[in-house]
Amino acid sequence: MKTILHVITSMDPQTGGPAQVIRNSVFYLEQLHLNNEVVCLDPEEVTYPMNDLFTIYKLGRGKSAFQYSSKLDQWLLQHISRYDAVVVHGIWQYHNYAVYKAVKKLKARKAKVPKVVIMPHGMLDPYFQKSKTRRMKALRNKIVWQLTERKSINAADALFFTCEEELLLARMAFKGYRPKQELDVGLGIQSPPAFVPEMKNEFLQKCPDIGKGYWLFLSRIHEKKGVDILIDAYSKISSKYPKVPDLVIAGPKDSEYARQMMEKAKTNEKIHFTGMLNGASKWGGFYGCKAYILPSHQENFGIAIVEALACRKPVVITKKVNIWREIADGNGGLVLEEADSNLLYGAFERLYQMKESDLESMESNAYNTFKEKFSIEERAAVFAKTIDAICKVVTD
Repeated sequence: MKTILHVITSMDPQTGGPAQVIRNSVFYLEQLHLNNEVVCLDPEEVTYPMNDLFTIYKLGRGKSAFQYSSKLDQWLLQHISRYDAVVVHGIWQYHNYAVYKAVKKLKARKAKVPKVVIMPHGMLDPYFQKSKTRRMKALRNKIVWQLTERKSINAADALFFTCEEELLLARMAFKGYRPKQELDVGLGIQSPPAFVPEMKNEFLQKCPDIGKGYWLFLSRIHEKKGVDILIDAYSKISSKYPKVPDLVIAGPKDSEYARQMMEKAKTNEKIHFTGMLNGASKWGGFYGCKAYILPSHQENFGIAIVEALACRKPVVITKKVNIWREIADGNGGLVLEEADSNLLYGAFERLYQMKESDLESMESNAYNTFKEKFSIEERAAVFAKTIDAICKVVTD
């Protein structure tokens, strides 16, 4: 049995998709004879709101936003040789460069080194360099690219992408991007647990004032998610049609941007901020909604989008979500050209006025899109087969 080490800055589910990607895939990779362990920079005393059945080594926070960690350097030098492959999740922080340095040092010592795969998880999207709200971060990324990331990415044995759109966009972001291999391995999720009344009850504890049926946004409350556009479009549609479904905005509320959005929406009693939903409350939120809404300016994969499809819920997304083609082809929802409040208003109006038979057809299409494109069993098999092929390649 081969053993994979996943390297990631944090396994806290509030940090976004990459940690969830690991959690979603480990069980299925184990069935395919791939053992999985994780090393991250969470504090040792941190606990997560789920029971992880795989080993997680927590080394403590790194320094600065870059998360520099000498402990990670030492740990990798001591342990990395016992793994067949290392999968680095995410870029722009120190963990990626730490793997590059450890492998380089071990090669110089003629020691055994694993194959290295990097999964950017959409972080090479040129959006991040072009967005007017990210000018300082774009400058920082340009500097980090020249100093560390370019070396790490070009030295890796392969880059794994979650869809073809992500792979193609990555080629447009930076000069000097010359990876050895670019591979579209896809991404899948587990089928959701069957609905039980506890899910509804847990959700209602988070959102006690909700009426029957609602539209759901479930993600980080962040500028790139288009939450301001969501609130503008919903305020307009609920003013014209007072009986439209309520809007639930589910995500962590402790950021300055989240507080701004709550202030923006405070006069509309039909908009509800629940905070982050996990476990039963999350599934209760999905199963109870009429549609899932994510008007994102940039989204690599969008696990919550696929979870909504798996719960037979139509989705409303933009073409800035990299899996939009799969959803459009399967007619599993509505796809907007861009994150625009007028376009989203039109989508809301179309949903509200849709015949029940048409809505039921779209719900069925949503589930079929999930089964055909985003099944974890199929995607895990592709991942395992690709890792196995990379491990068999002999290099100097």
